[in-house]
Amino acid sequence: MSESSRMATAPAALAAAISAGPAQLRPQPVRAALTLAWREIVRFFRQRNRIVGSVGTPLLFWLLFGAGLDKWFRVPGGTRESGFLEYFFPGSLVLTLMFTAIFSSISVIEDRREGFLQSVLVAPIPRWAMVLGKLLGGTFVAVLQGLIFLLLALTLPWEPGLVNLAQLAGLIFVAALALCGLGLALAWKMDSTQGFHAVMNLVLMPLWLLSGGFFPVPLPGPSATWAELLLHWGMRLNPLSYAVAGVRQLLTGPQAAPGVWTPALAECWLVTVAFAVVAFAAATWVCRQRTSGDLL
Repeated sequence: MSESSRMATAPAALAAAISAGPAQLRPQPVRAALTLAWREIVRFFRQRNRIVGSVGTPLLFWLLFGAGLDKWFRVPGGTRESGFLEYFFPGSLVLTLMFTAIFSSISVIEDRREGFLQSVLVAPIPRWAMVLGKLLGGTFVAVLQGLIFLLLALTLPWEPGLVNLAQLAGLIFVAALALCGLGLALAWKMDSTQGFHAVMNLVLMPLWLLSGGFFPVPLPGPSATWAELLLHWGMRLNPLSYAVAGVRQLLTGPQAAPGVWTPALAECWLVTVAFAVVAFAAATWVCRQRTSGDLL
């Protein structure tokens, strides 16, 4: 047997030997996933500047755009009490989750450069365990920062019940899991943070802008132009639109305005959960592909 053949079969033989050994030496995917998740949480608390970047930027957007457009913004059929500050809040909350997902995904590139990712890849655990650990850690951080931002809702004239708040926390968790999975799938093939930021500006930011968080999803009229139809269906087919609409309904209650498309809450849950499942599957599939950085 050639030297290259022996090197190719060595990892498989090592994994088989460990699997056939004592129970203490057998792979434990769930424990490995929880360990990786805990590492992400510890890293977050050691990098406090991430809190400023992830919460401060959406807060700044919310205050500046809210103060500038609150006087002029109206949802068709709405009242003065529901100005732009109230409308833009759910979108700013989802933007907080998205920024956290971006920072969590960048850590994959840093781990590859530092050599930590290579040590995880050679461990006798399935790739889905590694993906699950990264996503759980990033999701926990995103939910924590989202709840911090949610405290600003106390300044708005809303009174959501305890059931709605519990549902809101669950929806935030699912949306954060989906965004972290999408970010990991995009970052896995990247070998530089500059390239990831370029992809982020090209994919993630338009995904948020077309989510209904910044302006409503308009219903096309009988004489709608092709641009209006493209905008409507682009926002309607955007899975993030359902997360924003679900957050808005759980905070303000069901609202129906003429000329504005609003999905039902059950539909928001269904699409957001499907988005998370697809994002996790995509991240797992991408992480199974070998890249040149894995061999460094």
